[in-house]
Amino acid sequence: MSIETLTYVALADRLKISPAAARSLAKRRRFARCLSDSGLALVSVDLAEIRHTPRPRSNRPAGDVAMLAEKIAALQAEIARLEATAAGHRAAFERERERADCLMAEVLQATAEATAAKDATARLEGLLRAGDRAGGSIDNRGQAGSRLGHLVADLVQADRKACR
Repeated sequence: MSIETLTYVALADRLKISPAAARSLAKRRRFARCLSDSGLALVSVDLAEIRHTPRPRSNRPAGDVAMLAEKIAALQAEIARLEATAAGHRAAFERERERADCLMAEVLQATAEATAAKDATARLEGLLRAGDRAGGSIDNRGQAGSRLGHLVADLVQADRKACR
């Protein structure tokens, strides 16, 4: 357990790394640092504690660049194909959305017509019940029958509109 005081360059030589990597290692491990009389930074290090194994330098052959360029081109072509497919799906989605909107409008219209027909039916049933309770369909002025006739005509006219 011998502590040595080394410059970044000397530490880099010992660990077989670059001086910048030695400086980064000293900062990361928080080694004690001080300045020498010549202005160089000195680091106090116990080399036995450091278990640093340098990674081999990667020497990429020139063929790797060409291979990577081919992969990039292939991926860009795939992206273009997928974007075209997505555009087709988007167009189909928009068509179906328009169809759904039209169908929803038709359903709302049919619901409104059905509600109007139910209301008219309820009014007619109410008049028929009132006429039965009064003992006849004509009052002293003959208006109940004509009112019922107008309501039936309105109901038939609404039914004809709904069938169109």
